[in-house]
Amino acid sequence: MIRLVKRQLRARYGWLPLEEMRNKVMLGHTAIGLRRFEDSEVRRLLATLPGGERPAARVATVVLTYKRPDGLRRAVESVLAQTVRDQVVIVVDDGGGGLPELPADPRLHVVSLRHNINVLGVSRNIGMRLTESPFVAFLDDDNAWHPNHLEVALAKLEEPAESRPDAVYTAMRRLTPDGEERDVLSVPFDRKLAWERCFLDSNPFVARRSPDLRFSRLRRNSSVAPKEDWELIYRFSKKHRVEHIPSATVDYVVNPNSYWTNWEAPAQP
Repeated sequence: MIRLVKRQLRARYGWLPLEEMRNKVMLGHTAIGLRRFEDSEVRRLLATLPGGERPAARVATVVLTYKRPDGLRRAVESVLAQTVRDQVVIVVDDGGGGLPELPADPRLHVVSLRHNINVLGVSRNIGMRLTESPFVAFLDDDNAWHPNHLEVALAKLEEPAESRPDAVYTAMRRLTPDGEERDVLSVPFDRKLAWERCFLDSNPFVARRSPDLRFSRLRRNSSVAPKEDWELIYRFSKKHRVEHIPSATVDYVVNPNSYWTNWEAPAQP
């Protein structure tokens, strides 16, 4: 009987939305203290920025890092090398310390959380809240963008109002840690397909800034599915139009030491 009910619920709502409902019930309590931490860090870190003001640009890019200096340097260099020059780049160090020397670029700002929290959604929220821009993009320290990533995304996002989406994600060239190409992930957006497949990721995602553009604050570990990337884009797509651009503009490292998504993993019963 229980298995039948599970199958019926999955057919109606999908496996991943049901898992996320369970996450909110089981992990919802973890978001309370993390919201307080996020608010206090925004206040503290804002005071460290030039003039105590949020840097503004056409697009804000939030780069997360934690004890990966070589990767961070490559990631930041790929962001600063974008053909779209009008951007502000904020690196959010999750309390790892020991940051490498980064390019001396006035568009680049680096902040460090007062201690490691290992909640990617909170760190990304802090980065967004420390900036002002019509558009927001995201990158992790083990990945890199091709020089035209923002140009491709913004060309679609800035189309005439009647046809433009509110968010886009490009295709990703997935690499092994030694740099060998594994494949290219390019999946057109389908909200029902997202019921069963974790093909949504923040690294190729660029969105119009909105109150709905906020990552989950639940404390998720490596065994919790879905991840905060999926949760944000799936929830955002309920009220906002999301489109896929089948151009590979992101190099995504399938790193066994990270919470990378195994998109090929079979859906769980």
